[in-house]
Amino acid sequence: MLDSETTDHEIAVLLPCYNEAATVGEVVRAFRETLPSAHVYVYDNNSTDGTALHAMLAGATVFRERRQGKGHVVRRMFADIEADIYLMADGDGTYAAGDAEDLIRTLITERADMVVGTRRGVHADAGRNGHAFGNRLFNQIYRVMFGPGFTDILSGYRAFSRRYVKSFPAVSNGFEIETEMSVHALRLKLPVCELELDYGRRPEGSHSKLSTVRDGLKILWMFATLMKETRPFAFFGLFAGVLMSSSLIFMAPVLYSYFQTGLVDRMPTWVFSMALTMMSLLLLTAGTILDSLARARAEQLRIHYMSLPVMGQASSSTVADVVETKTAPRKRKARKAA
Repeated sequence: MLDSETTDHEIAVLLPCYNEAATVGEVVRAFRETLPSAHVYVYDNNSTDGTALHAMLAGATVFRERRQGKGHVVRRMFADIEADIYLMADGDGTYAAGDAEDLIRTLITERADMVVGTRRGVHADAGRNGHAFGNRLFNQIYRVMFGPGFTDILSGYRAFSRRYVKSFPAVSNGFEIETEMSVHALRLKLPVCELELDYGRRPEGSHSKLSTVRDGLKILWMFATLMKETRPFAFFGLFAGVLMSSSLIFMAPVLYSYFQTGLVDRMPTWVFSMALTMMSLLLLTAGTILDSLARARAEQLRIHYMSLPVMGQASSSTVADVVETKTAPRKRKARKAA
C-alpha cells in the first residue's frame, strides 16, 4: 500500500479507451482497489461496444472525446483533469494495476516529472511480431535522432507530475502521442525515470487497435516533425549535407576538365552543381535561424513549466487565498470594535 505521504496527493488515473468493453470494467475495478483514494477517469473515444457503460458500472467517471485518435484523447484528458499526480494506462488489461504504486512512489521519491513503465517482454507484444519489430526500430531511431534517455518510448503506462501535464502541448493526433511525450521531456530537460514492468497479453475477445503499417508511418512522420521543430539545425543540416555532397560529385569532373584544358566543356552540369550548392547554403542558413527560434521556444516552455507549482506545494495564489480567508474575520472584528 502507498504510504501516508503519497496518499496526501490527489491522484487521477486516466484511461483512454476505444472499444474495450471486454476489459475496461476489470481494469477500472483493479485500479480502484489498488489506489482507493484515486479518481479513475475513462475517456471513451467513439466506442460502439458499450465501453462507457461498463466503465461507469465499475465506478469510473466517464467522458467522451469525439475526435478519433489517442492523441486527441490525451490532449483532452490533460486539459480537463486537475490533480497532483496523473497515472495513464490503457483499458485493454495489458498493464497491471498493481504496478501503479511503484510508478507513483518512484515519481515522488525521485522527484521526477515522468516515470515510464517500460514493458518487460514487449518484443512479443501480445503475440504480434510486426509490433515487436516496430518497437525495436522506433526505439533505435529515437536514440539516433534525439539521443539516449528512453528504452521504450511507446509505452502507454506512465505517471506524470502536474508540472509535466500542464506544460505538455500535445499536438499529436494518434498513437504517436507517446513519442511526443518523450521528446517533450528531453526538450525541457525534465527529470524522468524508467521502471521495468511486466506486459500482459490481451484476453480473449479483446483486439488491438494499432495498425502496424499505418500507425508506424504516422510515428515515423512524427519523428521527422519533432526533429524539425526541436533540432532544426540538425534536420536542415542533414539535407544541406546531402545537396552539398551531390554538388561536389557533379562539380568534380567539370573542375578537373577545366584545370586540364582551361575550358568549361560541360556548362549544364556546372550550372546544376552550382544550383545544388546554393540550395545547400540556403538550407543551412534556414537551419541556423530556426535553431535560434527553437531555443527561444524551449526557453519559453521552460519558464512556463517553472511557473507551475511543485508537487505537494500550493501555489502562491492558493496560499494567499487561504491567508485572506483566515484573516478576514479578524479584520471584520477590528472594524466593529473601532
